Amino acid sequence: MRIARTIIFSCARIISCVFPYSFVSRGLCRISAIMYTGWVSREFKQFGKSSTIRPSFSLLIGGKNIIVGEKCSIGKNIELTAWSNYREQNFNPEIIIGDNCSVNDGAHITAIKSIRLGNNVRMGKYVLITDNAHGNASLELMDIAPNHRPLYSKGPVLIDDNVWIGEKASIMPGVHIGKGCIIAANAVVTKDVPPYSVVAGVPAKVIKTIQSSEG
Repeated sequence: MRIARTIIFSCARIISCVFPYSFVSRGLCRISAIMYTGWVSREFKQFGKSSTIRPSFSLLIGGKNIIVGEKCSIGKNIELTAWSNYREQNFNPEIIIGDNCSVNDGAHITAIKSIRLGNNVRMGKYVLITDNAHGNASLELMDIAPNHRPLYSKGPVLIDDNVWIGEKASIMPGVHIGKGCIIAANAVVTKDVPPYSVVAGVPAKVIKTIQSSEG
């Protein structure tokens, strides 16, 4: 085993003189993404041309209720869950990701109703987008273990075109984010956001509105 390791290590050192790490790393990542995408894309209701998924999903549930547009980039360790049923509950969920979207590593998108992303939406890492929660804030549910509470939705989530969502931001149920918005890192969005706004904080508030230079 030690001799085999030495031979393999020596061969890798020789190869590195011809093909630098950055070249090999990019090439291997691209090849593995193409292969993984070809394998997993059949799980979706629709999967657009030139879209890729980096290996591998952390969790994929309800792929037949999920549409991915064209030229999208989906990172690794993603949770995409469209729940058709949970315990004794039944739902008719949809997750629709528009064209040219970037869903970065560690994102969690979960729906029992509807989550729609427009075109050119870009996310940082570890973004949460959800249209549901385990129960609502009612007293009768407080004595039930959270994972046993019924799933509840305040409404669908709609994110318009050209929205930029910063790292670790959370988009909560019933929210509509207007076109061209910027959601700051770590923001928790609980209310609708007007178009061309910058929001930050917990809960997120509008800190700036981008106005047209023509106005």
